[in-house]
Amino acid sequence: MLNTITGKTILTGLLGRPVEHSISPMMHNEAFAHLELPYAYLCFDIGEKELPQAVEALKTLGAKGWNCTWPDKNKMAELCDSLSPAAKIIGAVNTVVNDNGNLKGYITDGTGYMMAVKDAGYNVIGRKMTMLGTGGAATAIIVQAALDGVSEISVFCRRSSRFYMRTVEIVSLLNEKTSCTVKIYDYEEERLREEIGTSYLLVNGTSVGMAPNVQDCLIKDSGVFHRDLVVSDVIYNPRKTLLLQKAEKAGCAVFNGLYMLLYQGAEAFYLWTGKNMPIDIIKEKYFR
Repeated sequence: MLNTITGKTILTGLLGRPVEHSISPMMHNEAFAHLELPYAYLCFDIGEKELPQAVEALKTLGAKGWNCTWPDKNKMAELCDSLSPAAKIIGAVNTVVNDNGNLKGYITDGTGYMMAVKDAGYNVIGRKMTMLGTGGAATAIIVQAALDGVSEISVFCRRSSRFYMRTVEIVSLLNEKTSCTVKIYDYEEERLREEIGTSYLLVNGTSVGMAPNVQDCLIKDSGVFHRDLVVSDVIYNPRKTLLLQKAEKAGCAVFNGLYMLLYQGAEAFYLWTGKNMPIDIIKEKYFR
């Protein structure tokens, strides 16, 4: 179904670096066309340094909204006029709605990920998960998982990370406000082994292993994997990262970030258009 560009077409898109691998344009443009909505979705290769200028340009162009991916999510939160409650807690934004120059930022990654876990056939509620990383997507998942009823989360974040102090604050808030026990650890091999060994779900919430750097992996010792472990990666290009390859070889169930992308994108689609994305059609065409 063709979505014709006209003088009335409304701009949406994706900001990040890299973005050439993204399937978001196909997903959103297919949904726009199916519902006969006058929108178009494009990708823009924009890093943190260029982000303020790019945002001003999009406001000037009258873009309805946009998504943000690595490495722009945290900086984007600073550029919005207001934030949703979750985005404010996390300090990151992956979806922006432009209301006549007033920007409201949302974070839909956490909800998208938890829906993806369910879609993949797993139930982490009441169980323990281990998270690698504390960037925008990882933190969104941690927050949503705690709110949804995951019993324990072990978070690995280097003390040298620029996200470390923010992570400490969020973890403290989650331990206070939810029934989930959340702890932070540095990347020490023995600690990784211990925490993964008692976890139901391991999540790589970083960009390590994403194309073109497909030979990178945070887990060096495959001995940490056990057969009762489910291993997930927020990355979807490649479809099977080195982490997932190692885990699968060790007998673990694995899944990638495709359905997280689908469900967080569906939420953004609704925020921009007020319409529900035709999930079944998009899934069948782009996520099989």
